[in-house]
This record gives sequence, structure tokens and C-alpha cells, in this order.
Amino acid sequence: MDDRETTLQDLKDRMATFVRERDWEQFHTPKNLAMSIAIEAAELMEHFQWLTVEASKNLESDHLHAIGEELADIIIYSLSLSNRLGLDLSQTVLAKMEKNSLKYPSEKVKGKSHKYTYYQDSDD
Repeated sequence: MDDRETTLQDLKDRMATFVRERDWEQFHTPKNLAMSIAIEAAELMEHFQWLTVEASKNLESDHLHAIGEELADIIIYSLSLSNRLGLDLSQTVLAKMEKNSLKYPSEKVKGKSHKYTYYQDSDD
């Protein structure tokens, strides 16, 4: 199965089953899951720490595989946290994208990388 065939709900259900089968609900508190996401994000950053911008765009397959595993860990913990908190990730992501669209209107930000507050006071 790939991204085109797998829904977020499929992944959330699979994570819930994985956790339940191991009796890990007791350890999967919101605090612990949030910390785990941050730890895995730091591990992801380690793969890029000393690379040039150009090198980060041209990764060898073994390096790309290791990065994919760290990204998977982040997503896995995120799915578990959304399960634990009862969040609908699709609704949450779509709402956040809408909010970002308002904060970063394409006609103002296209090709720019400033924080949204820069555009609040600017007509550029």
C-alpha cells in the first residue's frame, strides 16, 4: 500500500492496534508522546546537521532510507498522540492549512520566506 491507497484512519487504526497489543497505553501519555515526537525530530535533524544545502538536496539512497525511518517515527508518534487525544488529523490539518493560507496570502508571500507577522504590516 502507498500514500494513494492508505488513509490517515488506516494508519491511526494500525497504530492503535500495535500499541494495544503491547499494553503500551499506560506509557503513551500525551506528555510522553509529545516528548517522543521532539526526540525523533532531533534525530531527523542530525542527518542534515553538517550537510550543505546542496548536499541535503542530493541524498544517497541509504541516507534517504535512514531519514525516512526518522520521519516515520515522527509520524508514528503523531498518530499515537492524535489517537490518545481524540483528534481528527484530517480536520486538524485542513483547518491549519486554511489558517496558514490567511496568514500567508499567496499574492503577498510568493517567493518570500518571512514570518507571517512581516506581512501583517507590509503591503509587499
